[in-house]
Amino acid sequence: MEWINDLIFGSGVAHAIFVLALVISTGILLGKIKVFGVSLGITWILFVGIFFGHFGLGIDEHILHFVKEFGLILFIYSIGMQVGPSFFSSFKQGGITLNLLASSVVLLGVVTTYVIHVITGLPISTMVGILSGAVTNTPGLGAAQQTYFDATGSQDPSIAMGYAVAYPLGVVGIILCLILFKSLFRINIAKENEAISNTSVSKMTEAQMFSLQVHNPSIFGKTIHEIKELIDKEFVISRVLHHDSETLAIPLPHTVLNENDKILVVTNLQNIELIEALIGQKIDMDRSEWNKLDSQLISRRINVTKSAINGKSVGQLRLRNLYGVNITRINRAGVDLVADPRLQLQLGDRVTVVGSEASIANVEKFLGNSLKRLREPNLISIFIGIALGVLLGSIPFMFPGIPQPVKLGLAGGPLIVAILISKFGPKYGLVTYTTMSANLMLREIGIALFLACVGLSAGEGFVETIVNGGYKWIGYGAIITVVPLFIVGIIGRKVFKINYFTLMGLISGSMTDPPALSFANATAGNDFPAVSYATVYPLTMFLRVITAQLMILLCL
Repeated sequence: MEWINDLIFGSGVAHAIFVLALVISTGILLGKIKVFGVSLGITWILFVGIFFGHFGLGIDEHILHFVKEFGLILFIYSIGMQVGPSFFSSFKQGGITLNLLASSVVLLGVVTTYVIHVITGLPISTMVGILSGAVTNTPGLGAAQQTYFDATGSQDPSIAMGYAVAYPLGVVGIILCLILFKSLFRINIAKENEAISNTSVSKMTEAQMFSLQVHNPSIFGKTIHEIKELIDKEFVISRVLHHDSETLAIPLPHTVLNENDKILVVTNLQNIELIEALIGQKIDMDRSEWNKLDSQLISRRINVTKSAINGKSVGQLRLRNLYGVNITRINRAGVDLVADPRLQLQLGDRVTVVGSEASIANVEKFLGNSLKRLREPNLISIFIGIALGVLLGSIPFMFPGIPQPVKLGLAGGPLIVAILISKFGPKYGLVTYTTMSANLMLREIGIALFLACVGLSAGEGFVETIVNGGYKWIGYGAIITVVPLFIVGIIGRKVFKINYFTLMGLISGSMTDPPALSFANATAGNDFPAVSYATVYPLTMFLRVITAQLMILLCL
């Protein structure tokens, strides 16, 4: 039975994998437990790791360090790939205000942490760990640990212990703030729904279909190409019903519009008034009526699966001239976009094409439309990105007044590169598409490995730390959680008049806290909290990682 003893209490690779698997699987099972509808999720892996470590079930120090850092890279890189496409656009349509408020939460948290450090005399490394737990930010914990090791050549277990102690109340504290704001601001859910539906950014920019009848004499006899030059807005004329011949046609650039012709326009709510004013009045004629007029024309959604199409604009494909079809909409990540000629296609986009059966069959061959191709992972972009991220994270930057050079590290470097690659990669022919399930799998494996290693390394002295005064850290963490949220929440609602649903997403995103977002979505019954969460999440995540490093370097 010696082999069993070696497997459980040994020091080899098999022992390390066995212990990690036990910690992760046990933690995931416990994470399914909910108390008052709230669960700590995979954070249970951290606590199980602490439990195992406390009883001496650890793994080799070098293996532990490698697995922890590699897990962090996988986790942070997959997050960057997910939020990258929306990172730059998040600064539009009110995103600047939301990101400024979220940045204020980060800054106030740092200030509160430093004040507690000065008053209590706790080491700044410990306080950064408490800060990371209080704001439920695991990458910040990883960045702080790595920066401390780079600066001193040793590990400080109190960083992970502070995180573990402060995290549970951090999750609960964020949700309690959301509940408190509902009472404090006397929120009426029905009124909030009505208000936000009138100002919804996604509703205003998402592609929608309208029927118009040509009534403006100034455009009688003009071609569609000439009309589009007059209106510098995103819109597509999907079909034309000529009044004189009663024939339905796929519009081409040289198609002429005459009085009383009916057209089906694809655009968004922001542009429809201008288009209506120039062309003619809106009529009550839905898509089904258009479909009945000519059975020879069909509409079909085709998946872009050929790598050669990746990064090319709709205009460059010249599908209308080559195949006699019309692209009306492009669905990307569940959102319908107007098929503007300047819009660049990406692998995984679903293109809505209108034309004859034969023409659409040719377009399917041209674009790929292979679901099997989409299921194949594009590993080259992932590992090129990780290599570039590690390279960027290793570059030292010197700042006046800071004795040690600042590095983006294994958290910040991959995060920035992932955001840039996912946004600009398709423009240069790099295939960055990956399914949501594949991205989620990569992310969950990474965070599970990281949390397990952090727990195992912190477990040895955890109980002793709590008994010898560590219980006070829970209170410090609660202050760091509540004070910034309370201040920014009041400013956001009273000064900037932010809708309650948007405010919930802002608060959840500023703390990078998925359980709080889940609670907000359940309360709102719509996706507005998720939209504002995604708007502030990339910048907040970046700031959490950078500030954790700066606090360590400035105070060591």
